[in-house]
Amino acid sequence: MKRLMAPGFMISAGLIAVIALGLYGLSLFFSGGRSSGDAGYSLGFGQHDVVGFVRIKGGIFDATKTVKILTEFRRNPRVKALLLRIDSPGGAVAPTQEIYGEIQRFRRTGRKVVASLGSVAASGGYYIASAADTIFSYPGTVTGSIGVIVVLPNAEKLLGKLGLSFNIIKSAPYKDMGSPLRKMTGEDRKIFQRLIDDTYQQFVKAVSEGRGIPIDEARKIADGSVFSGERAKELGLVDKLGGQWDAVLEAGRLAKIPGEPKLLEIKPRGGVWGLLTQSLTGWIEGGSSSYFGGNPAVLQYMWR
Repeated sequence: MKRLMAPGFMISAGLIAVIALGLYGLSLFFSGGRSSGDAGYSLGFGQHDVVGFVRIKGGIFDATKTVKILTEFRRNPRVKALLLRIDSPGGAVAPTQEIYGEIQRFRRTGRKVVASLGSVAASGGYYIASAADTIFSYPGTVTGSIGVIVVLPNAEKLLGKLGLSFNIIKSAPYKDMGSPLRKMTGEDRKIFQRLIDDTYQQFVKAVSEGRGIPIDEARKIADGSVFSGERAKELGLVDKLGGQWDAVLEAGRLAKIPGEPKLLEIKPRGGVWGLLTQSLTGWIEGGSSSYFGGNPAVLQYMWR
């Protein structure tokens, strides 16, 4: 019986392998180069002037890929303007500021940047948007949440119930500040609050300068609240209500590109698996560790 089944099994396995390799090859072909942002958008090939298209999606915990794309666009003379599509609740402070800085570097070349806010563009997502010349939002977009948060779990009681204790040897009183193995002291809290206040002021300054809002007014808005896109427009956080295509046309107009502008998007290589895991990796590695161990003291421009 085994001898009769073996050839059929081998043929089936071979067919599966061929199909898998074929799908992988197709995924590399379709995801590996430059293409349009969405269905119906013109491809950015040829010698035409184009608008660079960059997606900021999900938790912002690693700026490497986004900064690389922004750098390529800055160095490409055909890219006459930049369109940011932001759908993010924010993320860690440093990667957010790194992306913000690279957008400013693009603007210093004299080219314009337009941001289009999706369902959510809050906290760090809005921080990045504030670097743009013009911000578009849907009326129902969730945005704002201008502020900083750090979550420091304390497992001391739970570990005590389990009969576990730890011996901590440190070089200075505050070396284990924020550790889940002991209670936070009053002095610990003061130090963390000072750190939060510093990065909060950096956020408020970015909004004030980017949106042309006096610093005192920006501070009143920056109470951590979220706003609808409609309310954000009234507060001066958003310029216009409209969708992504409205933002595309505005970017083309600012770049003085005649007709409907062509979009150029750089997509990372990596096949189907890379596309499926790209947005999840940053969240799992950065977001979860910031709450449950790994690196508990990650400062975040994050909504919720």
